[in-house]
Amino acid sequence: MTRLLWFISDNARACLIVGLLAGLALPGLAATMQPWLPEMVAVLLTITALRIGHRAAMGALSDLRWGLGSVAVLQLMLPVALFMLCWICGLAEAPAVTAMVLATAAPAISGSPNLALLLGQNAGRMMQILVLGTATFPLTVLPVLWLMPHLGTPAAITSAALTLLVVIAVATIIGFSLRQLFFPAPSERQIKALDGLSVLAFSAIVVGLMAALNPALRSDPGSVALWALLAFAISYGAQIFAYLILRRSPLAHVAGPLAIGAGNRNIALFLVALPPEVLAPLMVFVGCWQLPMYLTPILLRWLYKAGP
Repeated sequence: MTRLLWFISDNARACLIVGLLAGLALPGLAATMQPWLPEMVAVLLTITALRIGHRAAMGALSDLRWGLGSVAVLQLMLPVALFMLCWICGLAEAPAVTAMVLATAAPAISGSPNLALLLGQNAGRMMQILVLGTATFPLTVLPVLWLMPHLGTPAAITSAALTLLVVIAVATIIGFSLRQLFFPAPSERQIKALDGLSVLAFSAIVVGLMAALNPALRSDPGSVALWALLAFAISYGAQIFAYLILRRSPLAHVAGPLAIGAGNRNIALFLVALPPEVLAPLMVFVGCWQLPMYLTPILLRWLYKAGP
């Protein structure tokens, strides 16, 4: 088993591609796994916390200043600015605009620390951004809901955000406790095995996330292509812009994690609270949204490898 995990760690990016292809090529498996996504995310968070350890995840109090400012820009100012621009252009009601606003208003995905590990970035900092963004999401999302009341009630989406926060907190505590109990001072081989376990869990989740995309790809591939193009533009545009700006700023030491968080958002958080009439036209986008995120370690490796 250990050798298998080492092999997966050595071939992490290939494993992500295998997960994407399995989600597309095996619709039956994807449909079977879809109901288990919440539990799979919780397991992934536990494994990630086990890999990172509490020492790497705990930041100094000074982190709170840049962390809150970053969350305000990424989760509040950016989606509001996008909506206002589209409103001025008379496009505020378009499904694509709704998708853009939701994608930029959400906090970082639960698997963002795994992306940080794969890209050679500070996973502890990424965990801080994930937790802080999720904790403040019930507040940052309120102006967005006020601008777009058709999305759903603030109470429903706030409840979903709080539930996710509890899941993250419990999974993180379990992971940190297991690390302290079994791997207080892990060797390089143990770290590599934990990396492989983390990649395996991250690759498995995408199979269930792709469940909605396969039928649409068969019935209307042109529409899927347009939604995928939008997803890549939002995700990679945000990452490239954020990283190029931040790496020359006083926040250069967290440019990588912030850029990863900027372009890899947990839009699924909205899906548990949105009314069906809003949700239906966005499901293909949600499936397409997984493509740039899972391909980030491959297609954007050049960006993060460049360094500050």
